[in-house]
Amino acid sequence: MRERDIITQRLGISRRDFMKFCSATAVAMGLDASFAPQIAQAITAARRPPVIWLHGQECTGCTETLLRPSHPTLDHLILDLISLDYHETLCAGGGHQAEQVMHQSIKENEGKFILVIEGAVPVKDGGVYCQVGGKPFVDTVREIGPKAAAVIAIGSCASWGGIQAAAPNPTGATGVPAILKEQTVVTIPGCPPNAQNFLSTVIYFLTFNKLPALDSKNRPLFAYGRLIHENCERRPHFDAGRFAGAFGDAGHRLGYCLFKLGCKGPVTHANCPIQLFCEVGSGAWPVGTGHPCFGCTEEGVGFNTPLFTQAKITIPTPAATPPPITTEQESQVTPLATTLTGAAVGVAVGAAMMAGKKATSEDEE
Repeated sequence: MRERDIITQRLGISRRDFMKFCSATAVAMGLDASFAPQIAQAITAARRPPVIWLHGQECTGCTETLLRPSHPTLDHLILDLISLDYHETLCAGGGHQAEQVMHQSIKENEGKFILVIEGAVPVKDGGVYCQVGGKPFVDTVREIGPKAAAVIAIGSCASWGGIQAAAPNPTGATGVPAILKEQTVVTIPGCPPNAQNFLSTVIYFLTFNKLPALDSKNRPLFAYGRLIHENCERRPHFDAGRFAGAFGDAGHRLGYCLFKLGCKGPVTHANCPIQLFCEVGSGAWPVGTGHPCFGCTEEGVGFNTPLFTQAKITIPTPAATPPPITTEQESQVTPLATTLTGAAVGVAVGAAMMAGKKATSEDEE
């Protein structure tokens, strides 16, 4: 029996459903669905890649987010897809025993293992504000990082310092890329990040033995290549100039744009509106619940800009679809409205600029 069939039987799913998952994973990574067989082969390979998972200054929320997906589940991830050789939260052993296992795995798999780092790295006073095994965390990162085949910084803390790096930053917290300057560190920011973005990055590396395309901040383009604002479900209201003015007002209840309440979607790159959390229906992300985007995936925005401060739109982008003339709760669109909607397509960028200016000018009056 093939390894792939053994795994599907163990998980209690059909081979067809398994291939559907592989196809969906390919599409999520910006690939053609025809790559599904290659992804399936990588996932079911007999040799599981060893993973060393380190923790710095953080809340363990990035690890907890892995409990949410069901494709794959956490147990499938660590028992079937990878060999999780060291993880301070999930290790069965502890103390010297756990440290010995980690160093043994690194020695046996140098240049082959994946290093995942969760949490910021404090550097002030020699890094004494975070120590594991009696050793400053910054020294551990510098020692292990160059020996890994790939380094992934999961979460905003590991990517650029996160909340620990907010002013006045008493411990000198910084992101992993600032420590491992001589090598590429893939960043998966978010507080916490969507687990699917992390899993897709790992699966891509296993399938193609290389990292996915990255942006200027080393974030995977398939997940962070577009602004949240571009795909937001409330974007048509922004283009039509319909804004919630306060939490609980009529506009807020009708699902109007949250820009005036401080939404950072226009300046934040992430796929939150498309890759929802917890694999449930619509609404499983901050804006979907009626709260402005905090900008947690963007350095200099999340934990730096006050929550309800309006974003400064510097790059107006067209919407995916033209704004509707009427809201969903109002009467049906008239023939005249249909004509106007068609005309709106050609001025999408201009509408975006005017909407932002309108919201700002109204607040200044």
